[in-house]
Amino acid sequence: MNFKELLSDTKKLSILFVEDHDELRENTREILKKFFENAHSAVNGEEALKQYRDFYAKESKYYDIILSDIQMPRMNGIELVEQIYAINPCQTIIMLSAHDDAKYLIPLINLRVEQFIKKPIDYQDLLSALQKTTKRLLSKNEQQYNSMPHPLVRLHKACIFNKETNILQIDNAITPLTKYEILFLQMLTDNVGKIYSNEEITNFYISFNENLDAINIRKLVSKLRKKLSSNCIESVYGIGYRVIPYTPF
Repeated sequence: MNFKELLSDTKKLSILFVEDHDELRENTREILKKFFENAHSAVNGEEALKQYRDFYAKESKYYDIILSDIQMPRMNGIELVEQIYAINPCQTIIMLSAHDDAKYLIPLINLRVEQFIKKPIDYQDLLSALQKTTKRLLSKNEQQYNSMPHPLVRLHKACIFNKETNILQIDNAITPLTKYEILFLQMLTDNVGKIYSNEEITNFYISFNENLDAINIRKLVSKLRKKLSSNCIESVYGIGYRVIPYTPF
């Protein structure tokens, strides 16, 4: 079990652990707190459902993972899963299953529960299951993120361009941009990493009834680089310009 790898996957995620056995709940939560940014617990399904709604109201997002027992007082695991999926059909859920819970497994499988872990809990198995689940979750989130248009483009660590508001923020301070600079950033950030030729850039400006020849493109890039305080814009000799994709490492 690679604990460092697990931590790298889970450190920004949240989990809600639902278990009516006090000692098991507290011991397991202490382990989960070592890996997850938010590791909360609930004593039964009814309390869990309230915490689920409260967490969304506070954070404007749902828990990344729900880890729940099946047999609980007041609201059991199946009822909890049904209620949560009614709120958020995409919720990732892992269920704890004892040997005498077999009759509940088919309904939970039909409800599309992510994974099952046998009770009594083997913590090595639990952490392995969490690692598999978080990798699938992060992969799914990345695919969804990449398929969506995003207004914020990070040019380097402390520099963000908002394509909707045309605001450039550097070190959390707004940096003024001219109209020509805004158009230039709008074009290059439409497809980060793509090289735009001088002809493409000129035609782009013409579509806005503006003229910009090759000499003025060079001048524009020079001024913009000074504002960006980092070589985010690359000149590709004989071809054109591109925004260099930001990588955190």
